[in-house]
Amino acid sequence: MTGNIAARRYARALFALGKNSGLPELEAWSADLASLRAAASQSPDLLRVFRNPIFSTDEKKRVLEQLAAGLGLKAPVLNFCLLLADKGRLGEIEAIISAFDSLLDEEKGVLRGELYTAVPLDQARQAEISARLEAQLKRSLVLEFGVKPEILGGFVLKVGDLMQDAGLKAQLSILKDTIKRGE
Repeated sequence: MTGNIAARRYARALFALGKNSGLPELEAWSADLASLRAAASQSPDLLRVFRNPIFSTDEKKRVLEQLAAGLGLKAPVLNFCLLLADKGRLGEIEAIISAFDSLLDEEKGVLRGELYTAVPLDQARQAEISARLEAQLKRSLVLEFGVKPEILGGFVLKVGDLMQDAGLKAQLSILKDTIKRGE
């Protein structure tokens, strides 16, 4: 829990700094952070170096500077990462990036969500569902679509803190409980 609090604080600090420069700058920083996240996910050893106390702060900084040169990171993002190295928080970079992205979504009025169905949906159906949900929510929505055959039919929707389980499996479970109670 402490790590999440620290990650949100660092993300808010970076976001506040970037907000002074405007939304385009925030989006550019987000892109840089996304490329850093992609590099870390492609190389698990990189995250191990960031998290391992055996490596000195200077060694971590050298790795960061080489990585930044290869990825073409902007100076403020690199400086922020170097600060994280100084403060011993580089191992939390993924949580910090996620918190930063959440702040950017909030600033842009974008909601993120997931929609799971029992069978894959074609692109046209996905676009139709996204448009309907955006109209209902009156906000821009970025939906990730997934398949979970165990729900049997229907869908499970998660948007922010809200969840709607309209899957056949859940409906059958409710019906079973109702029958057991004799209603």
